[in-house]
Amino acid sequence: MENIILIRIGEIFLKGSNKRFFENRLLNNIKKSLYRIKCKIVKAHNRCFIENFQPSDQEEIVYRLKKVFGIHSISPAIKIPTDFEGIKQAALSISPTQGFFRVTVNRADKRIVKRSMDIAAEIGAFILKQKPNLKVNLFEYDFEINVDIREEGFSYIFCEKIAGQGGLPVGCSGKGMLLLSGGIDSPVAGYKIAKRGVELFAVHFYSYPYTSENAKEKVIDLAKKLSEYAGEITLFVVPFTEIQYQIKEKCPISYLIAIMRRFMVRIAEKLAEKNGCGAIITGESLGQVASQTMESINSTNSVIKMPVFRPLIGYDKIEIIDIAKNIGTYDLSILPFEDCCTVFTPQDPVIRPKLEEVQKIESVLDVNKLVDDAVNGVETIVCRS
Repeated sequence: MENIILIRIGEIFLKGSNKRFFENRLLNNIKKSLYRIKCKIVKAHNRCFIENFQPSDQEEIVYRLKKVFGIHSISPAIKIPTDFEGIKQAALSISPTQGFFRVTVNRADKRIVKRSMDIAAEIGAFILKQKPNLKVNLFEYDFEINVDIREEGFSYIFCEKIAGQGGLPVGCSGKGMLLLSGGIDSPVAGYKIAKRGVELFAVHFYSYPYTSENAKEKVIDLAKKLSEYAGEITLFVVPFTEIQYQIKEKCPISYLIAIMRRFMVRIAEKLAEKNGCGAIITGESLGQVASQTMESINSTNSVIKMPVFRPLIGYDKIEIIDIAKNIGTYDLSILPFEDCCTVFTPQDPVIRPKLEEVQKIESVLDVNKLVDDAVNGVETIVCRS
C-alpha cells in the first residue's frame, strides 16, 4: 500500500498525433513546479502520478499542482496491487466513521470478470460491517470512495477530486509579450493567455521620478505571483519618462494616451522580436476606458505588424476583479502606487481618435530614436515564484 497523487490531464486527451508533445510539456512543467520537493513523477495513459514523496509534503505538492495549466483534477490516493481484500482494507482506511457514503468503481481492467456495480456493493457492505454508524446513499452522500482498477495490475483508492486549472501546458502555444501595468487587468490577461499554453515575457513602462520605486516593486511582485501559474517570467522594465515628456510638450494633451499606447506597442514589438515571441498581449477590455474604444485600438494596432491578443476584450470589470481575486493578484494590484498611465492621464482624453489625425500629430516626434533609446535602456528582471 503506497500513498500517491493521481493527476488527470485536461483537454490534452483530445489531441491527435501530436498528443505526446503536449504530454511531455505538461510533465516538464510539473517537474519545474515541484523542483524543490523530493518525489518521483510517472507518466501513464491520460494521467500522471506523483510517487515516493514524504507524507509531510503532500499538501504542498497538491497546492503547487493546482496552479499548473493542463491539469484537470488531482486526487491524493492509495496505490495497491489489484487484490479485492487489499482494496477493501484501503477503502476502509479512508472512510470516516459516520455520515452517508457511496462507492464508485471504475473497472478499466476488463480481465476482472466481476461487474463494477457488484464490486462497489461488495466494498460498501464490507465498510458497513466495520463501521455501522455509516449509511449508504447513492444520490445524496457526504463522501464518495472511488476505486480505479487499472490494466497494469494496480488499483487506486481515493475520496477527493481536487479541481486543477485546466487549459493547455504553458509553452505549447509559443511565446507572448505581456504589457504588464500595476493595475488589475493586465495580470489577469497574462493568466488567461498562459492558460492557452503561451509562455510569458512581460514589459513594464516605468516613469521615474513620477512613479516610485514602490510602483516598480509592485509590478515585480505581480510578475512573481503570475509566475506561480505561468512559470518563470522575464520582465523588461522600460524607461518611459522621456517619451511622455516629448508627447506632452509637442502634442495636444488630449491625444497623450493615444500616442503613448502607440509607443508602448512599438517598444513591446521590438522586445518581442528579440525574444522569439509571436504576439503581444494586453489587458484591454472593449469600452472600459478611453484607450479601449474600437478607434483607439485600431490606432494602436496600426503601428505594428505583430498580432495583439486581448484575452479580456469581452469581460466586464466585475468579472476581471473576480478572476484577479481567485489568482491572488488583486490585493497587489490595488496597492496605491501609480503607474505611468495614471500619472499622465489627461482630464479629457480623445475617445475616438481618427487614425489620420493621430499620425499627423505624432509626426512631430522622432519616433524611431525615442523607441530605440527606450529599448536600449531596458532593465531585465527574471521573476519566479
